[in-house]
Amino acid sequence: MHRAALVVLLALSAPAAGAAEIARLRAAPGDPAQILAPVTLPGGRVLAYTIGIGSGAFRHPTDPADVIWTVGDRGPNMTCAEAEKLLSPEIGARCKREKNGRVYPVPGYAPSIYRVALDRAAGTFRVVETIPVKTKSGRPITGLLNPQTKATKDTGLDLAGNVLPDDPDNLDLEGIVRLADGTFWIGEEMGPSIAELSADGRILRRFVPADQGEDYKRSEAEIHAVLPAILSKRQGNRGIESLAVSPDEAFLYFIVQNPLANPDAKTFNAARNTRLFKFDRRAGAIVGEWVYQLDDPRSFARDPSDRQSDPRISELTALGPDRLLVLERTERTTKLYEIRLAGATDIRGSAWDDPATRPTLEQTNDLAGTGIVPLAKTLRLDSARDIPDAPEKIEGVAFLGDGALVLINDNDFGIRGDETRILVVRGLVTADPEVYRK
Repeated sequence: MHRAALVVLLALSAPAAGAAEIARLRAAPGDPAQILAPVTLPGGRVLAYTIGIGSGAFRHPTDPADVIWTVGDRGPNMTCAEAEKLLSPEIGARCKREKNGRVYPVPGYAPSIYRVALDRAAGTFRVVETIPVKTKSGRPITGLLNPQTKATKDTGLDLAGNVLPDDPDNLDLEGIVRLADGTFWIGEEMGPSIAELSADGRILRRFVPADQGEDYKRSEAEIHAVLPAILSKRQGNRGIESLAVSPDEAFLYFIVQNPLANPDAKTFNAARNTRLFKFDRRAGAIVGEWVYQLDDPRSFARDPSDRQSDPRISELTALGPDRLLVLERTERTTKLYEIRLAGATDIRGSAWDDPATRPTLEQTNDLAGTGIVPLAKTLRLDSARDIPDAPEKIEGVAFLGDGALVLINDNDFGIRGDETRILVVRGLVTADPEVYRK
């Protein structure tokens, strides 16, 4: 059977009685917008990477019914150990000479926003518009590091082992929403921060932790150091991966991907409590903070472990006013939980936001006696149970115009050979119509 015919057959297969209806989509063959220029290693070996477009997803109710907006993160990158295996022992060895070294094979990659059209009948999707993110003056940014002094950071290296420059305007795009006026908001991992972008991808405003203002003083963007300073204690590579917007567009919501390293990385490794924030978009201020407790890592059926740091939050989307869908995952297992803010304890501005508090929130897995009621979680989807062939690292969630749920994975730019895939799911998650239909 030809591959195209097989894709259509998979996409249109009828579900078993009582099961969810699932369509499986793959990239349209030869889509140039998803192909990265080949990378030539020292010695001449050529690597073929793809463009990772699935770090976050969103669809506005006024968008075409089968169109979503997605983001790619900071570009191909890997730890020293991965570089040794995937690139060469020499590159890995040079990386290890630097503190927190990380290799960027394509350091000039510009993080971008993608408009993606789904063809459910053909079982494919295609990128129909790419918007590179840029500074106010129009200079393309990269996904390299910011010059941070309050939060931990990596040391970026090219293939020759040269240390790459930091830039206060760089962003690691992980979450996205688009408003009715065409502007975008981004959740990003490095700061961690959230940023407002123009319709053509220019960074207008960026909201960073209160103690990081000086780190961004050379940025072209308007910097507001108003997020809780405690966020500077995010573990490396565990900042803000999720962003959602209320149906009336007045509020943004985001969750820190993992519990903070508060007071240290040892605490991060054992902690279950991460933090969800509600942000008044017009006032530019946090108006609420709640505790979200991550699952036992042994409950993720496709890759159970004893490491509490394995479960993480990679996406958030609105189901209605103060009603949210949380994507909690490991590498191979994805769970979707419905939460409502009502009934949980708002800890904004409390002692739990004070870095001097002991024990910290992150040291207090058992909340009994603290007066904190965490967010209640209702399981709506478990990929191990509901979609056993789901791709790894699902990081984007959106609703199509008919209310169907879209899931997209982050393929890490294909550095390990993974492809981007999209699932369209019916029957497991229901959102208020105002979230997806106008």
